[in-house]
Amino acid sequence: MAGNLSDTEFPAISYARAAMDGEHQFLKRPKYPDQVKSAVFSLYLYMSSHPGRWLIFAIFSLQLVFLLLIRSSHLIKFPSHPSPAAGIVAGKTQLSARGTLNEENPTPVTGIIAGTSENQEPPIPQIPPFPVRERPSILSLESSYLPSFGKNPSLLSPEKNPSVLSHEKASLSAPELQNPSFLSPENPSLQIHEYPTIPSPGNPAFPIKFPAKVCDSSTVYVYDLPPIFNHDLVKNCETLSPWGSRCKMLENGGFGRHASGLAHLVPFELEGSWFETDQFASELIFHARMLGHPCRTLEPESASAFFVPFYGGLAVGKYLWSNYSADERDHHSNLLLNWLENQIFWKRKLGSDHFMMLGRITWDFRRSKDEDWGGSFLHMPAMKNVTRLLIERNPWDQKDVGVPYPTGFHPKNSFEIRLWQSHVRKAKRSDLFSFAGAKRSAIRGDFRGVLLDQCAESKSCSAIDCSGGRCSNVSSPALGLFLGSQFCLQPRGDSFTRRSIFDCMIAGSIPVFFWRRTAYWQYEWHLPEEPTSYSVFISRDAVKNGTKIAKVLRDLPRERVEAMRETVIQTIPKLLYVYPEKGIGDLDDAFDVALNGVFQRFRSL
Repeated sequence: MAGNLSDTEFPAISYARAAMDGEHQFLKRPKYPDQVKSAVFSLYLYMSSHPGRWLIFAIFSLQLVFLLLIRSSHLIKFPSHPSPAAGIVAGKTQLSARGTLNEENPTPVTGIIAGTSENQEPPIPQIPPFPVRERPSILSLESSYLPSFGKNPSLLSPEKNPSVLSHEKASLSAPELQNPSFLSPENPSLQIHEYPTIPSPGNPAFPIKFPAKVCDSSTVYVYDLPPIFNHDLVKNCETLSPWGSRCKMLENGGFGRHASGLAHLVPFELEGSWFETDQFASELIFHARMLGHPCRTLEPESASAFFVPFYGGLAVGKYLWSNYSADERDHHSNLLLNWLENQIFWKRKLGSDHFMMLGRITWDFRRSKDEDWGGSFLHMPAMKNVTRLLIERNPWDQKDVGVPYPTGFHPKNSFEIRLWQSHVRKAKRSDLFSFAGAKRSAIRGDFRGVLLDQCAESKSCSAIDCSGGRCSNVSSPALGLFLGSQFCLQPRGDSFTRRSIFDCMIAGSIPVFFWRRTAYWQYEWHLPEEPTSYSVFISRDAVKNGTKIAKVLRDLPRERVEAMRETVIQTIPKLLYVYPEKGIGDLDDAFDVALNGVFQRFRSL
């Protein structure tokens, strides 16, 4: 049969799967999904607000049926024989999301069907049962995104590709980089494989169309680093943490496995968009999005920004809790900077137009003394000009930029985002406030214990104990807790920030902060400019001295609470990392906001 129909390119397909039992086959025409999407969503919102207007509903339904009958001759076909298109059906070969033939990725790409021309119709894809489509693993970057070094070894030549370090001219101290064979095409660790074409607006062989104004004259060049800095770390996922394997976390391009047990909490249409995403997976998510972004260029000479896909958080993470030396904790960081400092475009501005995503908090990279915590990557002189995106920034370092922790919700299109916003807007919130966390009894004056005590004293508060990792990744109790409460308490976590902030806000609950560094000084690009428009701040000292949180929240005017909640709901898209690598176009997610901020920052250089 033909390949599976892409949820990303056909937003209404989740409804079709639920409603159809036969093997009707639909051609992917661009107008039909938009019409059905608008009709279904409008009907859903209208009837939920005016359940008594059944006459209007009947008239609307007849109009919709009439529309479908008119279009049926174009949309529904019952082929009696396989499509002749270049073995797509008969040969069971499917197209990958990158426009290449790939039997493991069932997602077809419009306009890139082998054996067809622009004037021919593509083979008719079969509507499968309701599956959850797997996002390609970041390990597949070698076979999905990168240039064909195997076919064109000259890409490893500085004369042909200035972004590649010439080992003949380099003088590096790192043992791996002193060996000329390390950066040679003969080195099998340097992605010497048969690679397909890279998707980018600079590559006319990959006919994906993007909005003309999306890049606003700014482009980004993505370095093709030696695999020791990213891919090899993912391949060695069993050894990345002293607490056990992290391979499940790295599945699905960093999104993790699909979440289960949420059927009673999320709309049926959105169940396939929830994942067990780890809070430290941002490096993989950003890398995949950057490779598929419409503003990516393959010509570094014309780039206005340079992205370094270094998985620094994965590299240092395995060394944080054990008795490793300072050199071991800084091993990958030193190698990377030795490599970067010999790149032509790094030398041009000494890294001031370069940026990277580091998937841990800034303090994991700011060791001052050898015996202190973490690595010293951000204290290394070569990093002083580099912009770094982190899930927690140092408020006194302007090169640090805070970006949201990844949550478990990764919608496939703007329709799913609006459907979720409507869902959380109408959620029945029986609790005034809630708290998801655990006491830190080993800490003197533990503030979390104070919050849990106040919650236990109040009849309008609910709490869940998150000790032992019970709330890690997507936890249905935590999601249900936030969907059912007006406010959610957000003290500092192990550091000043915590992922629970974003789990709370995407559920439409209003966050209550006790440290300004928890959010206000962290995520300035992603959160509303006025803190009081979406959150409540209560001094932790006042709480310790007897101020009752329940009274403070209950005394807030109802109109103000409703306005804050609506602001939170409107902010949700900026807190999410959407599923498609190319984004969703009409709404900016957390990645888009971050990249646009980087572009704006670099324009002033």
